[in-house]
Amino acid sequence: MHFHSLFRILAIAEKEWVHIRRDARSLLLSIGLPIIMLFLFGYALSMDVTHVKTAVYDQDRTPMSRSLIEKFSHTEYISIYKYVNSQKEIDSLLDKGKIILAIVIPPGFEKMYLAGKKADAQLLVDGSDPNSALVAAGYVKMIMYEFNKNLTFKVLSNAGISDLRVPVDVRTRIWYNPQLKSKNFIVAGTIVVIMAIISSLITSLTIAKEWERGTMETLITTPVRKYEIFFGKLIPYIFIVLFDVVVTVSAGHFIFDMPIKGSVVELYIVSFLFLIGTSGLGLLISSSTRNQMLAVQFAMTVTYMPTILLSGYIFPIKNMPAVIQGITYFIPARYLIYYMKGITLKGIGFTLMWSQIIFLVLFAVVVVAISLKKLSFKLDVENK
Repeated sequence: MHFHSLFRILAIAEKEWVHIRRDARSLLLSIGLPIIMLFLFGYALSMDVTHVKTAVYDQDRTPMSRSLIEKFSHTEYISIYKYVNSQKEIDSLLDKGKIILAIVIPPGFEKMYLAGKKADAQLLVDGSDPNSALVAAGYVKMIMYEFNKNLTFKVLSNAGISDLRVPVDVRTRIWYNPQLKSKNFIVAGTIVVIMAIISSLITSLTIAKEWERGTMETLITTPVRKYEIFFGKLIPYIFIVLFDVVVTVSAGHFIFDMPIKGSVVELYIVSFLFLIGTSGLGLLISSSTRNQMLAVQFAMTVTYMPTILLSGYIFPIKNMPAVIQGITYFIPARYLIYYMKGITLKGIGFTLMWSQIIFLVLFAVVVVAISLKKLSFKLDVENK
């Protein structure tokens, strides 16, 4: 690429930037939509299950039953919604979706324990939301384990056994996300989703717009080469979306407390590689459709759903069927989400995640090559 070619690319890029500045709708879409999406996803999407609304039906009303209820009251995981006086009340609350859990302590609960027999309590769980139900039931089991352990120690202590130790004490240490906050990985994944959607969406309009306005024919008659048109169109949008990345990463860190333990510079470099591919995909769609409405619909179809469902953003890839797991290898967002989590949560970088970069480079090269070939074919046909 000699100086004159570079000059023509920059001239086309400047022309495209002028069009973007004059088109308030495109500028608003490019800068405003990512911020709106980040706040919507960041605040609305959460996998944390806390303050589970629980009803308590204490039919025993003894010190032991009250002690058990108190255990549930002093935790952030369980929130006592209501103390009820009948099974009918519990059924009504579960039917209306007012509670997720109901704890039923039968009559004679303490009496059975003092008699040396097993004291039973009942846990009712709303299984209409399997994820919340499973997590909530796990919280109850954890609280009951502590309650039973304390009772056992108390019995042994009363029997004169002073050396009270648990035979096996497993101490859990959680790495990378000690508080298990879903926001930490959801926000990072949301930034990738925004990059994929916005970059392909805004570039899908550019060449289609030229065809609709009839200005592409004028551009064809100039001595500008096809790749110069391609890269000239591509450059402004890549920098716009890079600006969006800076804004969303900063907002994710300072507003949503997303940790950034690795290199921010490396994060932007890898994002740039990803944007070359997704922006090139938008141009490929734009040159193929020649219609803005159709281009937008196609761009949303090939980026939004695959990025949301098949990238590991919400659903773990390892839990998908083998065939679907194979398809995910062709979803570029999969590799950037993995890289984003590595940088933000683990503080690792290129030395441990170089394979992700190779896939992103291959994606960019293949998409750009196909886009150039498609654009050249369209322009050659138009010239004839």
